[in-house]
This record gives sequence, C-alpha cells and structure tokens, in this order.
Amino acid sequence: MEVGLRFELLGPVRAWRGDREVELGPPQQRALLALLLLRNGAPASAEELIGALWQDDLPRTAAGMIRSYVSRLRQVLAEETILSKAGGYALPARDATLDLRCFTRGLAAAREARLAGDTTAAAAALREALSLWQGAPMAGVTGSFAVLERTRLQQLRVAAIEDLAAAEIELGRPAEVLDALSAVAAEHPFRERPRELLMLALYQSGRQAEALAVFRDARATLQDQLGIEPGPALQEMHTRILVVDPALATLSSPKRLPPPAQTPADLLDFVGRADALHQVVENLRTADRGIPVVGVAGIGGVGKTALAIRAAHDLAEAFPDGQVFVEAEPAAPSEVLAGLLRTITDASLPASLAERSALWRSLTTGRRMLIVIDDVRDGALVRHVLPGSAASAVLLTARQRLAEASGVRWLTLGPLTDHEAMTLMERVVGGHRIRAEPVAAQRIITATAGLPQAVRAVAFRIAARPQWSLVEAADRILAQTPNSARRPSECAVIESPYADAMCRLPADVAQAFRLLAVPETAEISLALAAAVLVVSQHEAENLLEALADAHLLEPVRAGHYRYLKPVLVFARGRAMLDDGQLHCQAVLARWHAYRGNVSCTAHRQHVA
Repeated sequence: MEVGLRFELLGPVRAWRGDREVELGPPQQRALLALLLLRNGAPASAEELIGALWQDDLPRTAAGMIRSYVSRLRQVLAEETILSKAGGYALPARDATLDLRCFTRGLAAAREARLAGDTTAAAAALREALSLWQGAPMAGVTGSFAVLERTRLQQLRVAAIEDLAAAEIELGRPAEVLDALSAVAAEHPFRERPRELLMLALYQSGRQAEALAVFRDARATLQDQLGIEPGPALQEMHTRILVVDPALATLSSPKRLPPPAQTPADLLDFVGRADALHQVVENLRTADRGIPVVGVAGIGGVGKTALAIRAAHDLAEAFPDGQVFVEAEPAAPSEVLAGLLRTITDASLPASLAERSALWRSLTTGRRMLIVIDDVRDGALVRHVLPGSAASAVLLTARQRLAEASGVRWLTLGPLTDHEAMTLMERVVGGHRIRAEPVAAQRIITATAGLPQAVRAVAFRIAARPQWSLVEAADRILAQTPNSARRPSECAVIESPYADAMCRLPADVAQAFRLLAVPETAEISLALAAAVLVVSQHEAENLLEALADAHLLEPVRAGHYRYLKPVLVFARGRAMLDDGQLHCQAVLARWHAYRGNVSCTAHRQHVA
C-alpha cells in the first residue's frame, strides 16, 4: 500500500494521500472500498461484493461493474492497493491507515488502563478515540451490509461515550460530561446507562432535582413505549439520590488487584501421570480456536485434583496474570463467580448470575490467566466461568464428563500402574519397610487398585504405626467380611469418594451398584446383571452404562464390566448395610441359578 495513504469510515467514506483528499468516485464505488476496508485484510469474493452492493436487485452487468470499480479505485489510489486474491479482492490491513482501527485500538488501550486502575489514562485514550468520529459512519453508503455495520459502529461509539463520562465523573469533572450524556440519552431513549450517568453527573454538580427529573422521564418513556419499569441499576441510582447517599459524592475506581496465585501447594509424593500431564499442559497452552478448556474426569480418589495442581504449577510462567483455583461444590454458580471476581477486583458485585458472568468476561479480556475449577458437577457452570478472551485458559475436574459443557477437551484419568502405586507407598512409608515385606506390600497395592487416594490413605496409616508389620497392617486396614456387613473401616477416607458418588446416583442405579457387587465374579456381563437384578438385558445395559459414566464400573469389553477392588469392597459392604442380608441372599441365589443355567447350556452344546 502506498505510503501516506489513509482511509476514513467514521463519517463519509474518504481517502487521503498526505494532506490531499483522493476522489473516490460514485457511491457504489465508495461502498465497495468500505466493504474491503471492513474485511480487515481478508479477501471478498465477487459474489459477496455483488450481494452486498445490490442485494436482490442485481444489474445484468454486476460482475463487470465490480471489475470496473476495482480498476478505477486502483487508478486513483495505487495499483497495488487492492489485490486480486482467492478469486476476489483484498485490501491489506494496516492499523495506521484506517480511522476505525485506530478507534478500536484506543478502546483496547482504555480498557487496559481501566483494569490497571489508571482512570486518567483511560479517559485520555477514550477522548482520543472519539475525536476520530466525523459523523454517521460510512455516510452516504447504502446496502444491507452498510446498515448493519453502521448500527454496530454507532453502538461502539455510544458505549465509548458512556465509558468516558464514567471516567470523567470519577476524576471529579461531572459538569464536563452533561452535554454529551444529554445528547446520547435523547438519541437513545431506551438505553439506561446514559441516564444513570447523567443523574450522577447532575447530582454531583449540585442539581439534585434535575437528576430526579431524568429518572421520572426515563420511567415514563419505558412504561409508555415498552410497558416495563427501569432496570435495577437506574432504580438504585434513583434511590441513592433520594436518600442522599454520601458515597455518591466520591466514587472511587475499582482497583486492579495483584495477580492471584491461588493454586494449592504441589504434592511432594506426586508420582506418574507423565502422559496425562503432557496432554493437559499442551492443550492448555494451545488456543487454535477460542479459549482452551480442558476437563479431567475420573472416579473419586483417582487423583484429578492432584493432576490439576501439578499442571497449574507447570503452567505458571505461561499465565503471568495469575492463577485462580475454585472448588465448584457445594457453591452455586453465582457464588463461584463471586469468588472468581473477588480475586481480581474490589468493585461491588452485581446481584445476578448473568451480570456477574458479563463482568467476569470484561475484567479478564486481554489477561493471561489460568482458571482451575475443581469438582464441577453442573455443566452449565462452564459457560459462566469462561474468561473474556483466548489469552486465558480453563482447567476443570469432574467425576464424569459433562454433556452440557461444550467445547471441553476431556481426558479420563485411570488408576496408577502397580509400579507407580508402589513408588507412592514407598515415598510415604519408606523403602526399607516395603523391601522387607514385598508380598504384603503387593497385597496392599492390589487391594487399593492403584487409586492414589486409597494408596496414600493406607500408606499414611502404616507410616504412623512403625510397630506394625505390613502383614499386620494389611490385615487391620483391608480385612473384610465379604458377604456380611463390614466391620468399621480403620481408613474411612478410602471410601468417602465412593459414598459421595453413590449418593448422587438415581435410586435404581445406586441399588444396582450395591447388589452387583455381592456375587464373587471377576466380570459382570449384561446377562448376569439382568438375571441378578431381575430386569431385561436392555435395562441392565442402561444401569451398567450409568455406573460406567460415573466411573464406578470399568468397561472391560463390549457388554462386560468390572469393579476396581476398593470400589467392590465398598459396594459389597453397603449392600449388606443398605439392602439387608435377605436381599443379598436372594441376589446370591439368582446368581447361582444363573451359573447353573449357563453350565447346563454349555454342557448340552458340548454333548450335541
């Protein structure tokens, strides 16, 4: 593009070479140039240009007219200004050559200054950005694209005027914004923020009666035209003026708090997970499309939170604006957002979930933050906690994949390998005790099924009792009475995640979880489940799949499932406690009958 050539869209479509204006020709030719400028360097096909300029009323020579317009513009601008590209035309984007790009850059600068608590700099950036406007954007250009863009740009301008007025009021200059706010309020009678700011500016200028009159006029307009009352913000301003709220006299700006560093300390005995950790970290670093959101799902006690904490520490340098760590349960989504907002601003928080979500997006735009939400059980929460730009990332942990949470890259975390589990136990108990009794140590590892929480809980119990041998420890902690009520566990922390997961299941699924653990079988087939639970195979499959989704059963192969050992022990014990001995005996009777039928069928087939 020729040096010194610049364009204007925030008013009539114009071009300048140095201080001399370039004659751009008739309105349709100017419209074509405006459309290319709005594409921000991306090519526009001939069909797109024709549709934008003429819509349904196409002249027979539309394609030729487009070529003619481009040719004439090249003559008056420069041959290389408009490029033929991808079967269409493109005008390379350069910020300094278009007033619209300078305007949006000024808005971004103002937002950054505001976040940093520099109201003076924010006001200056907004003032400079608004000075670029010279009337209605793209004045004189017709076509549907021009109408839509004109509306969008005018809304941006009004929002900038509002933000500048708020900054000026905050800086103690309310009288300077009265004219601009009055004009915007008259031009946009249904827009409430200009009236709210105008009321505040009038009040701070000693004109309380006029401030109250603005509210009465706004209320009458909204009631007459739309049949609604003013919104909460406008009504609150009215009330505060009526009661002469002293805080209105000196409004302070929200401070930008120091970058949060809320990630809990890393576990010193963290072991394994190299592949899972690599996947999480790399996916959170990558923002190909939108905000990176990674979810780690798995059964309680499998180490989801520990993995999230390790990943957050590994990513600390990639997100210099801070790391936020929030436990989603049992808080409501609105409270989760309140916790997030308090980490980055001291401003008063709006009451509604939607307003808090919008404020969160505004305050996080342009920041590089990592947001970790632990134990998410409501998929709808995810869309509310998403930050304002792809510079940030979100890491979730959940008991199961959440269908309502779209756009999440899910990773299912499984148990540790035997070697990893043994390493974890050695780090807690001490290698010398493990090496002295390897058989007993392996028995404990097998019983805990590689679930880190179970391994760690047992290991801490053993480490606290150096007088126990590992054999004695295994007998005390892991002893079970398989087909009767369990003795009270000396290590109840092992069972708490499974108890919590079971309580969240529908009643029929929870009962299936308990009763299917009663038979002594390595795997549960659809036929076995149907026979034991006295349901159809289709119903049995639905129950088993629900348990697999909750990670209380593991799919082994098509139609076959199994329990992890500590989950099996828990479920079997709860069957005796919750369902009773008679019910469990009936399950065992149906299981034996099923085995007998299977054996008879196999024998007949063999004889035949």
